[in-house]
Amino acid sequence: MSRPFGPLPPPGARPFIVEVTRGAQVESRHAVAAAILDADGGVVASWGDVDAPVFPRSANKAIQALPLVESGAADAFSLSNAELALAGASHGGEARHTETVAAWLKRIGLSADVLECGAHWPYHEETARQLARQGGQPGNLHNNCSGKHAGMVSVARHLGEEIAGYVRPDHPVQRRVTAAIEDVCNVKLDPALTGIDGCSMPTMPLPLRKLAHGFARYITGQGLAPERAKAAKRIAAALLAEPFYVAGTGRFCTAVMQAGAGRFIAKTGAEGVYTAASAEKGIGIALKVLDGTARAAQTALGGLLEHVGLLDETGREAIRPLVEQPLRNWRGLDVGSISLAPPAF
Repeated sequence: MSRPFGPLPPPGARPFIVEVTRGAQVESRHAVAAAILDADGGVVASWGDVDAPVFPRSANKAIQALPLVESGAADAFSLSNAELALAGASHGGEARHTETVAAWLKRIGLSADVLECGAHWPYHEETARQLARQGGQPGNLHNNCSGKHAGMVSVARHLGEEIAGYVRPDHPVQRRVTAAIEDVCNVKLDPALTGIDGCSMPTMPLPLRKLAHGFARYITGQGLAPERAKAAKRIAAALLAEPFYVAGTGRFCTAVMQAGAGRFIAKTGAEGVYTAASAEKGIGIALKVLDGTARAAQTALGGLLEHVGLLDETGREAIRPLVEQPLRNWRGLDVGSISLAPPAF
């Protein structure tokens, strides 16, 4: 039997720790707050202060995509599972990602110029290198959030609303998104605390406890109106059917859902946030690396998924290199690792 990632320390008021070693010495430690809740709001387990508000960033894209289905836009534009998965994605900018978003926009009579996400180089290194070798520059389609934005403009297009400015907090599209988050997570968001995400979309803080509860409700449909529960089930099914489009080659969201073999959805957010949800277990998971370090987030999620029994031996071994991450120097030598700290710390 293969060695487990953890174990995690017993749940409690203290965060658990992801540690970075260099040789035999611990070089850095990252504290992680995490909540695991069921759909009734019961706390299955928690570590650290799970009532402190955090920005979910991209970790709640599956909830943000609900109006795409609920408005009728997904059916009106015959969106595929790949396109629905892109609506909830932070993709790597690979050709299959950008070409799918471009074809989607063309089908609804729009171009990438309408996307208000901005441009950045593809996260997928080889794609970025190829683009540079060809003398190209990144465009809106390469933005990891271009699928989410395509979903937003599809809603506006379908409902005959102004497309320009769809990222404004007062735009009808964003009001629907905010209302969906409040309903699913059973929380009242404070507009005064609204921040702007990297892709120019509004983001509002909420406690990890509420975020985890929301994803438990999302994945089970419990406590949601029938049409909302149906929409959530459809989006979750698309994420599970097309995990490549959620992130891409070598990316943890894709790899971990493939390792889970349909047992859970998982999604990263910037600044060390991760969410996951399992209909089989009836739970939602939300975590925040308190110092915002992204490298610790996937290690933390791997430990939490194992803690609740959502990884079998095959799945565990498939993602081990992404959970117990080796540190390599510029010569390719293994010089340390990133892993869960022993519970005794």
